[in-house]
Amino acid sequence: MCGIVGIVGTRPVAPLIVDALKRLEYRGYDSAGVATIESGVLDRRRAEGKLVNLQDRLDTSPLSGRIGIGHTRWATHGAPIEINAHPHFSGGVAVVHNGIIENFRDLRAALEADGFVFDSQTDTEVVAHLVEKGLRDGLPPEEAAHYAIQKLSGAFALAVMFKNDDNLIVAARNGPPLAIGHGQGEMYLGSDAVALAPFTNRITYLEDGDWAVIRRDELTIFDEHGEAVKRQQQLSVGSALLVDKGNHRHFMLKEIYEQPEVIGHTLANYVDFNAEKIALRDMGDNDNPLDFAKLDRLNITACGTAYLAGYLAKYWFERHARLPVDIDVASEFRYREVPLSKNGLSLFISQSGETADTLAGLKYCEEHGQKLAAIVNVRESTIARSSHSVFPTLAGPEIGVASTKAFTCQLAVLASLAIGAGVQRGHIDPAAETEMVRALAEAPRYANEVLKLEDEIKDLAHTLANKQHVLYLGRDTNYPLAMEGALKLKELSYIHAEAYAAGELKHGPIALIDEEMPVVVIAPHDRIFEKTVSNMQEVAARGGKIILITDPKGAAEVGMDEAKVIVMPEMPEIITPIVYALPIQMLAYHTAVHMGTDVDQPRNLAKSVTVE
Repeated sequence: MCGIVGIVGTRPVAPLIVDALKRLEYRGYDSAGVATIESGVLDRRRAEGKLVNLQDRLDTSPLSGRIGIGHTRWATHGAPIEINAHPHFSGGVAVVHNGIIENFRDLRAALEADGFVFDSQTDTEVVAHLVEKGLRDGLPPEEAAHYAIQKLSGAFALAVMFKNDDNLIVAARNGPPLAIGHGQGEMYLGSDAVALAPFTNRITYLEDGDWAVIRRDELTIFDEHGEAVKRQQQLSVGSALLVDKGNHRHFMLKEIYEQPEVIGHTLANYVDFNAEKIALRDMGDNDNPLDFAKLDRLNITACGTAYLAGYLAKYWFERHARLPVDIDVASEFRYREVPLSKNGLSLFISQSGETADTLAGLKYCEEHGQKLAAIVNVRESTIARSSHSVFPTLAGPEIGVASTKAFTCQLAVLASLAIGAGVQRGHIDPAAETEMVRALAEAPRYANEVLKLEDEIKDLAHTLANKQHVLYLGRDTNYPLAMEGALKLKELSYIHAEAYAAGELKHGPIALIDEEMPVVVIAPHDRIFEKTVSNMQEVAARGGKIILITDPKGAAEVGMDEAKVIVMPEMPEIITPIVYALPIQMLAYHTAVHMGTDVDQPRNLAKSVTVE
């Protein structure tokens, strides 16, 4: 989940590399560094903390050179201090790395026995020393890099540079993504196409096991067996992904406000609003489109917020399509040796499409002959390219680490798929389909109305800011939504928060309720509203401080002076989880702002988790 950039150029590259790293800082911001070569001299600048610190270092001590590599780090091995920052050097070798070298301890012991001295606590430094060892043994630079790559176990993306060759970067991928950009007399390397967008829109993606020799006018790619291979060059949409905060204080708030638009764009991809029909748009294998009528089971696998989107969709698929659903966090699924249905579909949800545990789950299902489907925000990602059916979200780039618009766009796709599945399986008739499509069409409008509640939600957030613990309650689809609310509050404000199915309150968690315990209750006026209100009254009787998110009917019926109420518009049931996501996002956001935490880049977190 670190970010890598490399340039073999015709102009000084250090400023360009730093600029590209800014677009990858969502991948890590514990430290950063740049190395370049000038007249056979390998030099670097590193700084702990965010990229601004590296920029300050370069302002006072610039780097020249027309070739360079850069890195922004999310710490795995070793503290986030300058000595552990990339690039790492060994003799005339410089290396940047994303991922984890699982066998680094054995490699380090062998290298130390061979006389190599380690300066850092990172796993990455073994790569630099291995390449240097290959050079000492008489191998040419490219072969020395390949020698080192073959010694490594784990998930990694690498870029290697050599002081005596200012026209060579060797790159390798085994898990985490790497994109190579083609310019005019220049070549570029990045963990994400968005990093390369200012330079080129012509991109080649390395496949798992590939390693590449990159020169200004030449690219040669080898597979894991050392055979030269051709990989497709494609036009990237990365140039459309350059973003800034606009008039908003944080990227997260900007992305919250983008939701009415991106939800609408995403729904338009899967719904024919003119015909008032679901029109599932599968961007995968068009010769073998997904048919839910042929399935007897759906397995959903994801991590974090994407997992909660899948959990919520379980209710939709089972209710509207009568399709049994298993839902797993990918880090558990990949090791659980799950027996899979012969006529099952495995669905993987990931904003980046590169989440390591989710990708490992996909490979397990692939090995067991499953039909594979993906919901991703990056169509060119590994998960998308590895799936038979692909259902992209149209959220655009999400820079804030805490997911907002990606989550609601995932829900928009999942709602469309669940309704489409219900139609294909004969459980939703044409009249019901029309009614549900009309409801989906209203989601962007309702989302826009909810944004007008920001000042009210901001005031309520102040009541959470000084608390140690918060409970979230919900039933049915509002239970995974409560889990998402608790996750957001934890991520952003560092307040301990837990979510429970409201009916479980009396089975233990009610012991936590006292006058200091805020309880956020998500309860639109639906068929189980009275049940949720009963649980809420149990909280009120014990002095708990209630924040109720409901609609006008719910607010009128609850009749509790003790509750602080966020009154949502009345809306169709199928879209309530999508629209009700916005107030829980704003509640977490404003709590964190009031507490002074780093909203866009919370501590210890990274946007794209490409290691286990």
